[in-house]
Amino acid sequence: MEGITEGVNNININISDSYKKNRIQVSNTKKPLFFYVNLAKRYMQQHNEVELSALGMAIATVVTVAEILKNNGLAVEKKIMTSTVDIKDDSRGRPVQKAKIEIVLGKTANFDELMAAAAAEDGENGDAEEQST
Repeated sequence: MEGITEGVNNININISDSYKKNRIQVSNTKKPLFFYVNLAKRYMQQHNEVELSALGMAIATVVTVAEILKNNGLAVEKKIMTSTVDIKDDSRGRPVQKAKIEIVLGKTANFDELMAAAAAEDGENGDAEEQST
C-alpha cells in the first residue's frame, strides 16, 4: 500500500499542454472574426505569442485571423501543426475524424509600436467624436 501512495505522490501532471493561457480555440459560428483578431492581439501583448486552434469548418477562420495579423505587420508565424482527431458523433454512434490546425504566432519586432500608434489613433478619433456632439 505504501508503494502505491508513493507512486501517486510522485506523479507529475503536465497541465501546460492541456491548458495553455495563450491558446485561443476558434469556433466558426459563435463569435465574429474580429473578436478573435482583437483577442489574439491582447494575448500577444500579454504572452509575446498566441496559439490559434480550430477543428473542421473553423479552420478557415483561424487561417484568416492569422493572415490579418501577419498582413498588418503584427505577427510572424512560428509553427503550424495539422492533424486529425477522433470526435464521437452521437447521432452515428461511432467516432468521426475531424481536421485540426494549430498556428503559433509571435510578435513582430515593431508590434508594440504598431499597437501604440493604433491606440493613439483611436484616442484621437474618440476625442473628435466627443467634441462634435
